Amino acid sequence: MKNTYFTGYFPLIAIILFSLSFAVYSEMKSITLLKQIGIYEGMREFFSEAGLKFTLLVVFLLVFFMVFAALKLISDTILELSLLFFSKDSEGESLRNIRKSSVIYFTGGIASLLSSSWLPGIILIFMVSTLLAFIYMVYQTSPALTTAGLAGMIFFHTLVWSSLLFIVSFSLLKLYNSIMASLPL
Repeated sequence: MKNTYFTGYFPLIAIILFSLSFAVYSEMKSITLLKQIGIYEGMREFFSEAGLKFTLLVVFLLVFFMVFAALKLISDTILELSLLFFSKDSEGESLRNIRKSSVIYFTGGIASLLSSSWLPGIILIFMVSTLLAFIYMVYQTSPALTTAGLAGMIFFHTLVWSSLLFIVSFSLLKLYNSIMASLPL
């Protein structure tokens, strides 16, 4: 099929699949935690067991969906900004070719559902999908880039994502330290 819009829904489905994988794992771990701290039986007075599991699954699904949707928005913005800075292609052909990388995430999302009970597997599948999509993006944009533009684009993506990861990690560490410091021990 030669229709350009055939894979247009793949990013949404990939986000849902990865979100569902992480939500299933989080729901299983949260029920275990709730049982260990003794809250689970109290919650069973208000919810049936299936209702409680479904509610937790939906809440985690929404949270992870929001995280992955935000990451997709950031990713698209960084990609188009890097193409603006470094690409010689003014018609947008590179961008159309890159959009086919959604098949990689779609396949990764399906694979992540198969390992939804093992967190390292889900994370590994997401990271491998991301790496493959990045390699595919570099391969597809390389004809429209000079050697310096290609190096600049790779450096730009690496710098932006590393900075974002560092800022989020640092903020979480500061939040954790402030919570631990405020506990009366």
